[in-house]
Amino acid sequence: MEWIRTHRARRRLSAIAALASVALIATGCAAGGGGDGGGDGSGQDGDQTITFIPKQLNNPYTDVVLGGGEDGAESAGFASSQVVGPLDASASSQVSFINAETQAGTNVIVIAANDPDAVCPALEEARSGGAKIVAFDSDTNPDCRDVFISQVVAKDVALIQVELIAEQIGGSGEIAILSATANATNQNEWIKYIEEELDSNPDYADIELVAKVYGDDDDTKSFQEAQGLMQAHPNLKGIISPTTVGIAATARYLSTSEYKGKVALTGLGLPNEMRPFVKDGTVTEFALWDPAQLGYVAAFAGKALADGDITGAAGDTFEAGDLGEREVGEGGIVIVGPPTVFNADNIDEYDF
Repeated sequence: MEWIRTHRARRRLSAIAALASVALIATGCAAGGGGDGGGDGSGQDGDQTITFIPKQLNNPYTDVVLGGGEDGAESAGFASSQVVGPLDASASSQVSFINAETQAGTNVIVIAANDPDAVCPALEEARSGGAKIVAFDSDTNPDCRDVFISQVVAKDVALIQVELIAEQIGGSGEIAILSATANATNQNEWIKYIEEELDSNPDYADIELVAKVYGDDDDTKSFQEAQGLMQAHPNLKGIISPTTVGIAATARYLSTSEYKGKVALTGLGLPNEMRPFVKDGTVTEFALWDPAQLGYVAAFAGKALADGDITGAAGDTFEAGDLGEREVGEGGIVIVGPPTVFNADNIDEYDF
């Protein structure tokens, strides 16, 4: 809680960076991380550069993550940091931005992959040039990065969403999933565990998953997909949307429809976006972690890699500023922290 409040102002930096990136796209100039960044990834302390490449710009969740990343980059001691990226979350839209950072000699590239494999050739070229690659939020193919900063243990994210929807629909009935993009690594891993839990746990034997749809982390498309779910499945009792854009758009649709109070909605959302829908009874409970911490830890991991303090091997440890020591686990994965469940009793305690 205190960390969230203290670092609230930093999130404004991401909006500035996003606007700068949009301007660069408009002029066809995806700028790199600064001319004085060493291309071998081993610039002296104070000379290193870091660039964040999210799945897409102008996404409320991403803005919070990047705000934490900008704060972490400054605290870790990078000479400069910036945000570049696409306006759409398509599979190949990040490649040109990676290539631009490689040409600029950026020391650390932090990326949330839209597709785990589509970005790999470009990332491999960046690594050949000496850049350190940190994946965060949505992983790349592990062969294409040094470490992956994960929100929480993937299975735990899935299980909490299953528990919440089961409670809200009384343990039986048809449910659907409204996800982000069809290729998003994190979304697909959560969905895999959701399906496995529904199939294997006798407590959920009376719950039937009847549909999976994708809103592409676009508000309008997600709204339309939610509407389509109700038209295609009139007996639907609940929707899981493990994406902040999707859950907010679905809540907006349900809140003014005949299904308000009849169809349960849960998933992963931002408290500030979901507050009105909790207050008006559209949503009972949903979950998320503190997204700013994800970006913050990613910046410190990048600094530790660039300094040669870690290689990304299991057992490596590094200091992540205010969040303390972090350990690299199997597969080069660093876990940030557990999810929080938000409801009418606690949602006003959070501001992000």
